[in-house]
Amino acid sequence: MNERRDPLAPGRGELLFAALGGAGEIGMNLNLYGTHGRWLMVDLGIGFGDESTPGIDVLVPDPGFIVERRAALEAIVLTHAHEDHLGAVAVLWPKLRCPVYASPFAAAVLRRKLAEAGLDDVPLRTVAPNERFDAGPFEVEFFTAAHSIPEGHVLAIRTEAGLAVHATDWKLDPAPLVGAETDMDGLRALGAEGVRALMIDSTNAMVDGSAGSEGALRESLTEIVAGCTGRVAVACFSSNIARIQTIAHAAAANDRQTCLVGRSMWRMVEAARETGYLADTAPFLTEHDAGYLPPERVAMAVTGSQGERRAALTRIAANDHPAVALEAGDTVIYSSRQIPGNEVAIGRVQNQLARQGIEVIVDGARETHVSGHPARDELRALYDCLKPASVVPIHGEARHLFEQVALAEEAGVDDALVAENGTLVRLIPGPLEQVGAVETGRLGVDGRQLVPLDGQTVRARHRIGAAGSAVATVVLDGRGRLAADPMVSLQGVTEPEEAEEFEEDAIDALIDAIEELPRNARADDERIEKTARSAVSGTLRRATGKRPAIQVHVVRV
Repeated sequence: MNERRDPLAPGRGELLFAALGGAGEIGMNLNLYGTHGRWLMVDLGIGFGDESTPGIDVLVPDPGFIVERRAALEAIVLTHAHEDHLGAVAVLWPKLRCPVYASPFAAAVLRRKLAEAGLDDVPLRTVAPNERFDAGPFEVEFFTAAHSIPEGHVLAIRTEAGLAVHATDWKLDPAPLVGAETDMDGLRALGAEGVRALMIDSTNAMVDGSAGSEGALRESLTEIVAGCTGRVAVACFSSNIARIQTIAHAAAANDRQTCLVGRSMWRMVEAARETGYLADTAPFLTEHDAGYLPPERVAMAVTGSQGERRAALTRIAANDHPAVALEAGDTVIYSSRQIPGNEVAIGRVQNQLARQGIEVIVDGARETHVSGHPARDELRALYDCLKPASVVPIHGEARHLFEQVALAEEAGVDDALVAENGTLVRLIPGPLEQVGAVETGRLGVDGRQLVPLDGQTVRARHRIGAAGSAVATVVLDGRGRLAADPMVSLQGVTEPEEAEEFEEDAIDALIDAIEELPRNARADDERIEKTARSAVSGTLRRATGKRPAIQVHVVRV
């Protein structure tokens, strides 16, 4: 019997592309390229939960489409070590079980994550800059790219069908301080070779000019720290090794010592030193050391620039950190961009700091941050280098993707297409064409399990969070008669002083409803459960105007 052919399998002589994450959103990047019946994954990252994901702090893209085709997946290729590009490998690799290719620094970061997850059988292969390697019908080459983390890369993906370029998370920085400049000569050579399709970073497609240089920022932060009197805490992404080095430089120039606060920051610094970075930077102090120094001698690099619930700065602002405290006269400098969707969480932390008399400095009137993503002038420069035949925007929200299409057309690229998560596009042969739709979604890392964000678990938490919950217990004898009075317990429905009255009313309604049932219906546990839920729900709705989540236990004695 012949196996049924996969209708979405890529054919010989064509190159398909689909994003399962990161297109139409910022974070959770997962990109697929397909040719000759095989698939290549580029990046596998995480996102972060918020108030809409109760109990869930980390999100990952749903890999269901490629998990079903795991036998055809050649490899995962990681462009760099940011969490939104490699953070999900330790979560999802057991579902994929294929080789993973990464630069030395990204591999060092990933090994630590894999060890924490107890994964010691991942075939992790290290790739040097400008090295080419084969993964089935794909030949992949790494081109160095300046970014806010060492060893960012633009990928050349060569297939029998033609050449595609994956250009995420890069910029043009003449003084990146940590890591190499973007290899513009190599990219020009790709342009001469003939780029059939370009997948391009769109985060700053709406930003005029250029992203700015880490070298120039170092001067600005040094000047800002010079004007501070008490403790200084600088919030940044833990993976921004260049920024951590800049903070250390600004601290030393102002006779301060730098402490690292946040476990993820220590992990990143350890990986950086292991791979030869930060060699000229003095050893960092721990968060416990900060308490033994005079305030004017302290500079701290802290995690939590996005208001993450358990991050260091969030806990410090809430006076909940076990080792670090700030007070009136201290300063917190935000040295990161505000990722869309995090505005409320960031504002909450900043307000908590302000109430304690702590000065908060954000990027704006004073320069405290430069982006790691290309602005419009840099995007134009890449178009000029690569001269792509077609463009598919990636790494951005919908508005960024559409702006990238307009910019591509301005640069003379007539064939450009917005393809948000789940859109299957034929890149080669051109012109670009949507040829299908694939399964996408988001999963929440909920303790040791993965749960769909549109599933029962999260829906139930939303309902409980909005209206509380009630548990009813009904005990029946063998003939279906009540063997004891039912019990009803409320949580989060009303204030404790009113709960007893509401519970008694619900019990009375439940007794009446069950006693009104015909004898044969009392033998049906499902009927009893439905009747009890309806009685309790109706009583509480009339009393509170809300519909709590209700659970019914039926016990037979």
